[in-house]
Amino acid sequence: LLSQFDPDNTGYISTEKFRSLLQRHGSELDPHKLEVLLALADSNSEGRICYQDFVNLMSNKRSNSFRQAILQGNRRLCSKALLEETGLSLSQRLIRHVAYETLPREIDRKWYYDSYTCCPPPWFMITITIVAFFLYNGVVLDRFVLQVSHPLYLKNALLYHPQLRAQAWRYLTYIFMHAGIEHLGLNVVLQLLVGVPLEMVHGAARISFVYIAGVVAGSLAVSVADMRAPVVGSSGGVYALVSAHLANIVMNWSGMKCQFKLLRMAVALICMSFEFGRAVWLRFHPSAYPPCPHPSFMAHLGGVMVGITLGVIILRNYEQRLQDQTLWWIFLSIYVIFVLFAIFWNIFAYSLLDLKLPPPP
Repeated sequence: LLSQFDPDNTGYISTEKFRSLLQRHGSELDPHKLEVLLALADSNSEGRICYQDFVNLMSNKRSNSFRQAILQGNRRLCSKALLEETGLSLSQRLIRHVAYETLPREIDRKWYYDSYTCCPPPWFMITITIVAFFLYNGVVLDRFVLQVSHPLYLKNALLYHPQLRAQAWRYLTYIFMHAGIEHLGLNVVLQLLVGVPLEMVHGAARISFVYIAGVVAGSLAVSVADMRAPVVGSSGGVYALVSAHLANIVMNWSGMKCQFKLLRMAVALICMSFEFGRAVWLRFHPSAYPPCPHPSFMAHLGGVMVGITLGVIILRNYEQRLQDQTLWWIFLSIYVIFVLFAIFWNIFAYSLLDLKLPPPP
């Protein structure tokens, strides 16, 4: 239909013709999409509408320029909040709840609610939880939780050990082991309660990037700041996700409409503080296998640093392209520099400092 209003094939039509088109065929459109189209027409100061923007909307895709246009026209979109929708099914109420838990802008909540199809489901966080925490320890080791006091603790091929730092996979696979049932339990709870809703909104690609970046930063932080200690647990990735989510809530406090947000933040901070305090206590507690110390707590701090830098940028805007954000490139460059520094540190510093490392398992 738009082509009838653009005989010269310029890719644009006037806003007046666009409005007449919406009035004529608006009843055939989804109400949420109609609201966004009207907001687009209201906010356009050039007097013309791009045909590609219309295609992007109808195909559930948004370019950055289109996003900026509808953000300027959010007065109409905010006229009826998503919370005022009635007669929703259980699944629709769940999606609405997730939208209000993670997104600070009403326009993004409506867009997410309208376009979310649960295809694909939040597979990354669920898979990591099942495979890393239960399948490996339960089937291969015949133990659902591998305690650090167990004889197989240091002989496992997955944990990070300073003497075996040349085995690069250990900087990632240490998340498959945990220092006790309480360590495992807290990480599982935080990972599922925070990670799954975030993945539902932002997708597996973004959430997996934050998670894995936190995991790598955690093991590298240990190799730089606590050079004699091994590492177990997924706290680096979990703390990256949770700290990014909490920082996003604080930065957008007035826009976050989730219920009991102060109580939720307090509970999350208490759980994180308890688990971190336990890790610090365990690190300095006499080891069951001297001279090898208990696992380090520095991975938690590495995850937090990733969360409040890269994580905040990734979670700040729904579906906005990262390549268009200056802060994204700044923090990504800082992260890459840290990784390169840690790699060279692992290659040269251990021999230059002549450290007395614990014997290999």
